[in-house]
Amino acid sequence: LFNLDANHSKIQTFGVEAQCKTVEDLTSGVVMAQALQKIDIVYFNDAWISRIKPDVGDNWRLKVSNLKKIQKGILDYNQEVLGQHINDFTLPDVNLIGEHSDAAELGRMLQLILGCAVNCEQKQEYIQTIMMMEESVQHVVMTAIQELMSKETPVTGGNDSYVDLDRQLKKTVEELNDALATKEEIAQRCRELDMQVAALQEEKSSLLAENQVLMERLNQSDSIEDINSPAGRRHLQLQTQLEQLQEETFRLEAAKDDYRIRCEELEKELLDVKSQNEELSSLADEAQSLKDEMDVLRHSSDKVSKLEGTVENYKKKLEDMGLLRRQNKLMEEKNTALMQTNVGLEEELRKANATKGQLETYKRQVVELQNRLSEESKKADKMEFEYKRVKEKVDSLQKEKDRMRTERDSLKETIEELHCVQAQEGQLTSSLFPLVSNDGSDSLAAEITTPEIREHLIRLQHENKMLKLAQEGSDNEKIALLQSLLEDANRRKNELETENRLINQRLMEEQSQVEELQKSLQEQGSKADDVSYWFVLEKVRELNNELLKKNAFIDEMEPKYTASSQRVDELEEALKKKDEEMKQMEERYKKYLEKAKSVIRTLDPKQNQGSGPEVQALKNQLQEKERMLISLEKEMDKTKSQREHEEKLIVSAWYNMGMSMQKKAAEDRLANTGSGQSFLARQRQATSTRRSYPGHVQPATAR
Repeated sequence: LFNLDANHSKIQTFGVEAQCKTVEDLTSGVVMAQALQKIDIVYFNDAWISRIKPDVGDNWRLKVSNLKKIQKGILDYNQEVLGQHINDFTLPDVNLIGEHSDAAELGRMLQLILGCAVNCEQKQEYIQTIMMMEESVQHVVMTAIQELMSKETPVTGGNDSYVDLDRQLKKTVEELNDALATKEEIAQRCRELDMQVAALQEEKSSLLAENQVLMERLNQSDSIEDINSPAGRRHLQLQTQLEQLQEETFRLEAAKDDYRIRCEELEKELLDVKSQNEELSSLADEAQSLKDEMDVLRHSSDKVSKLEGTVENYKKKLEDMGLLRRQNKLMEEKNTALMQTNVGLEEELRKANATKGQLETYKRQVVELQNRLSEESKKADKMEFEYKRVKEKVDSLQKEKDRMRTERDSLKETIEELHCVQAQEGQLTSSLFPLVSNDGSDSLAAEITTPEIREHLIRLQHENKMLKLAQEGSDNEKIALLQSLLEDANRRKNELETENRLINQRLMEEQSQVEELQKSLQEQGSKADDVSYWFVLEKVRELNNELLKKNAFIDEMEPKYTASSQRVDELEEALKKKDEEMKQMEERYKKYLEKAKSVIRTLDPKQNQGSGPEVQALKNQLQEKERMLISLEKEMDKTKSQREHEEKLIVSAWYNMGMSMQKKAAEDRLANTGSGQSFLARQRQATSTRRSYPGHVQPATAR
């Protein structure tokens, strides 16, 4: 490591304001910060210097904080201003400097400050100051500078060749700076020697004049050879002084000659270094020009490779041209076939449009028939219920008649009362039997007409579905999905209607039961006991509760029915939108076909140049038309097969629904049978059994 006193003396040359008499004064960092501000006042400004704590005293932590800020500022200054990185240089340990005043670490810190001084803009002043120091101090300072500069590297780097050139150029510049510094030092020394020689010559001339005066005095006075005399002693003293001055003059002239020779050698070395610098600059310019030329050649090679690829593509296109011309004829033949197929498809589309109007009429007819069916079903339910009530009354009257006959045979003694009873029975039979016959004929007519209407409705629904299936176009899958949803909605609608009918029937039956119970209570009056009275009241409450439940169930089912009807409307709207999309696709296809026809008419098969893109475009259009026709044919076949399959499914579903309805009716009849039923329930069961088997109706009416 270099001498710390040398750097201490160098720090003193900056003219800092803080006290710097001992090494301990440097550990606070204030002197170093002021020295850095003297080096570069722009970078190390007052804002930066204000961060350094001036009064640290013996607090080593504040000293370490100041030293860390100074070290960071030096490194940032080297990187940002000087553009250099300090590599492989052991940075000073600021903790040792602040806490223990370590001389070695403090020397490294001062070495960094010295590096900033000799590389800043005012470096010539500091180098001149270094040259004015003692030789030992100069040697130590120069060693420290060389050690630090050997560790510095530029921030930006390039290729290896440019790094070598930069390294050589930097080394040459350093040697040139050293030579210039040495030259200036030698020139300064020569000027000093010239001044000393001039001073000695003046002193010599003055001494000679004085010697002459003294010689004259000597001649006038005592002899100078006498040593004991004052003149002799003065003469001897001047003679020895003259000899010393002559020796000093000879020595200075010899040193002057040596320095002149050294200066000439340094000038020669400077010329050599300048020539080397010019050669290196020319080499750097040549390397840069070679690099630019290499970039141009690389760009040219890329263009050549691209052009070669383009030439190969043109060759392939020329080879494909013959094939395309041969394929063009085949395409024309295929186009004629496709036009014929298109004509057939247009004819089918006209037929489909014609059947669309029929489908709308069928839809309206189906809606009307459904409305009529609902009305007829309601009428049939009412007639059936009236028939049940009348039939029950007839049966009760028949039993009453039998009972009255037995009483007539047993009570012959009451002839007057018997005549009255017989008269009443004759009136009742005359008024009831025509009613029974009329009601039976109406119910039979309703039973006969209702299946015919249902069969006709089923046929109309089947024809409606067939027409809808015939109307389906190219987008068959989505339309089939919508159709299935529509059928599900209709099926759900029919189920809800049947449930509503059953609920209405039960409601009417329960209302009739309530009316009969009320009549029986009014007839019995005070004769009925309390137990039967409360039993009847409980029965009435149960019937009312059940009636409320049925009404609530009807209210719940009505929104579902409305939702299903809305869903049917939405599906019909979606079907209309699909029809419009089919029309748009057809118009677009016609436009494409007309465009292809115009291209075929304008295409000249004998042309030799410029036909590649047009042929390729025509080929792409023909391939697209082929794909569209193939897809349409596949969809047509798929539609036919799906139509047949759906017809089979509809027929099988209809028969399955009929079987399930019959099975459900039989299960309901079996469930209603039982020993614990009331009189009216057994009568209803008997009437429903006779209605289910028409062969038993005529004997009952005949009776």
